[in-house]
Amino acid sequence: MAGPKKQVFVGTFISSKNPKELNYNHDTLVCVDEEGKIVKVDTEGGSTDQIEERLVTLLNWKLSEVDVHIAKPGEFFFPGFVDSHVHASQYPNVGIFGKTTLLDWLEKYTFPLEASLKDLAKARRVYGSCVRRTLSHGTTTAAYYATIDVAATNLLADLCLELGQRALVGRVCMDNPDFCPSYYRDESVEEGLEKTRQTIQHVQKIDPEFKLVSPVLTPRFAPTCSRESMKGLAKIQKELDLPVQTHVSENEGECDLVAKLFPESESYTHLYDDCGLLTPRTILAHAIHLSEAEAKLIAQRGSKISHCPCSNSSLTSGSARVRWLWDKGITVGLGTDMSGGYSPSILEAARQAALVSRHVAMGQQEEKERSKLTVEEVLYLATRGGADVVGLSDRIGGFEEGMEWDAQLIRLGGVDEEGVAEEDGNVNVFGWETWEEKVAKWLFNGDDRNVKSVWVRGRMVHARK
Repeated sequence: MAGPKKQVFVGTFISSKNPKELNYNHDTLVCVDEEGKIVKVDTEGGSTDQIEERLVTLLNWKLSEVDVHIAKPGEFFFPGFVDSHVHASQYPNVGIFGKTTLLDWLEKYTFPLEASLKDLAKARRVYGSCVRRTLSHGTTTAAYYATIDVAATNLLADLCLELGQRALVGRVCMDNPDFCPSYYRDESVEEGLEKTRQTIQHVQKIDPEFKLVSPVLTPRFAPTCSRESMKGLAKIQKELDLPVQTHVSENEGECDLVAKLFPESESYTHLYDDCGLLTPRTILAHAIHLSEAEAKLIAQRGSKISHCPCSNSSLTSGSARVRWLWDKGITVGLGTDMSGGYSPSILEAARQAALVSRHVAMGQQEEKERSKLTVEEVLYLATRGGADVVGLSDRIGGFEEGMEWDAQLIRLGGVDEEGVAEEDGNVNVFGWETWEEKVAKWLFNGDDRNVKSVWVRGRMVHARK
């Protein structure tokens, strides 16, 4: 899926060095080979008219063999965003949740929509729209929940490959007749596991090396699954070494329901561990109401957490404590959690993560300031943190040599002497801001209008018209 030619990108590159610090590299040259891999990063500087000389010196590349992309003033390259928790099947319901909370929201809005996607024409329309829209917001990698339908799930994988988005695609497993509606559930443990294997085999067929798309085992969440189903998925996980994604401790009523359904397990998190699903490749969404013992267990198992602040606020679920999770040694990324979350944008999730952390601080007597997340920290969550959560930190999230070119070109609009903005969008740059201030303005005011181009594995997958 990579571009047919070598490419070189020239300009300002901003990326996370660590949670506390962003790297700002100006007049930098990044060389990308035909497979979409970064083979050389030259930060020595030099004017654009020296590109040919630098290419020859660095790699013996001829300019005629290379596509050159030069960032204009007001533009910078930033790593592609990672959405570590998103329901592609719920995309048409974004913004539709009323005053519901999790369990009644599922019954009223979610299960009926998901069930309707067995109509493949409808599924193609929904999934195609979701993938295109998230790409336009700079999301180069997404961990997708599909539906229980095999053909519709396979279609989502096909579309991700066709449109060029890196993705984990999971068929949703849900077989508990005491919770799942009769019109939308696996009829048996055996049927659910067999259908899951069918979707895995499909992804293996279309992308054998999982270069772009990979399968992910997806027990929806404990109330929808029998213990036998979860154990069966754990067996597949061990057999094939696949990632797992599910939900945990999103809503207090949900936590009470899990305790009622599975009284033999110590906690919601311990239930997953008892079934063999708490692994270093497991993505746990939400994790709002964890106990100390649960957080300790997650850290011991090396499982990861997807923080979904937009959804947590929309469904009145609670405020996840990111600093507290980090202090426990747990890896955290960001998720849009559409359609509990109201936006397809990870940039929106990042700014909401910053704001929610301030609400966490307001509820504390001690360490108020420490609970707040900085601009640098939430952008880390959006890139390197998410890459780590989905198991791809060696390939995406930054601009180091050996990583793959998953990137977005961001443009911030200037303001002329008359006060007229040069660009559409809410970010106005007056010229006296530092780079740190420009990035902060982008975080809190930016949207898809600032995303000019997006690449995945070197392939341009979106360009703003």
